[in-house]
Amino acid sequence: MVSRSADNESFTILNHLRSLANQVLQYENLKLGKAKLAWNLGVADGARAWAPFMNVRHNMGTSAAAAKAPDHDEYNEGHQVPAVLEKEVAERGDDPQTVLSKYWGIMSKTYNKEDGSTWAWNCFRVKDTYASNVNIDLGKHHKPENLVDSVAYWTVKSLRIPTDLFFRKRYGCRAMMLETVAAVPGMVGGMLLHFESLRRFEHSGGWIRALLEEAENERMHLMTFMEVAKPAWYERALVVTVQGIFFNAYFLLYILSPRLAHRITGYLEEEAIYSYTQFLAEIDKGNIANVPAPPIAIDYWRLPKDATIRDVVTVVRADEAHHRDVNHFAADIHHNGKRLREAPAPIGYH
Repeated sequence: MVSRSADNESFTILNHLRSLANQVLQYENLKLGKAKLAWNLGVADGARAWAPFMNVRHNMGTSAAAAKAPDHDEYNEGHQVPAVLEKEVAERGDDPQTVLSKYWGIMSKTYNKEDGSTWAWNCFRVKDTYASNVNIDLGKHHKPENLVDSVAYWTVKSLRIPTDLFFRKRYGCRAMMLETVAAVPGMVGGMLLHFESLRRFEHSGGWIRALLEEAENERMHLMTFMEVAKPAWYERALVVTVQGIFFNAYFLLYILSPRLAHRITGYLEEEAIYSYTQFLAEIDKGNIANVPAPPIAIDYWRLPKDATIRDVVTVVRADEAHHRDVNHFAADIHHNGKRLREAPAPIGYH
């Protein structure tokens, strides 16, 4: 009898526990359902709030279809356009990617040039354009004064030999190859200074921005020459190889000796000035056609609408002269035992 009574009591307790567990589960499901409904409706309302900017009409009526929350699966696969908006986008035939961008608040602006025409480029804005100072002294040269300078100078001179043998007088392709290399130092230097700034909890004195500006400017040179010189497959393969080798070599060099790295870059820019001067001479002789300048060059350097490739080479050469000055200046700062942050950075030096 005692054993049967104990069994009955245990069975009763077990039933109570099961009932309590069911109540807790129902309560949690209820909370989850309310939270899900509130979240979904909030997203839908947010989408409607952005509707005027997305040119999407929303029916703000009180119909049951408009108030119905989307299924949970629609939100499980990453961030997507809410189903309420998706349906209307599909009906209107709008671009879902554009609507998605605007849903997150990343709305493209329309920029206009000074003449009122629409800005055609996404890779740079009107504020990034400038008129290059073509009157800069192209004849400046840093004479090697010590071992570091001599190593930098003769390293660059030795690199010119295979370049001359490979490209000879194909200056369009030569310029393209040159710019794929010239854009590396500024990026490497800016990146390493960025990490140094984070480690030391201090400002860079503006040098991070100055070096990244240089890298971006060199990249724009490449984007321009890609419009006039179509590299062959083996030239593209050479670019990949040379860039890979040069990036890693310069990365290690900058860590070991920023002074030597900047001095090498300064001499590279001097060689670039010489190469572009030869380019201009070939154009003047009629050996290279003086074709119209690419539209991207006209907008980037604020050239006249009737500008030619000669005008483009002239402003690019001036840019290289400015980069020459910046890197020799940086090398001199290190030579004097100081850090770059102790000298004003030449931000916007064109």
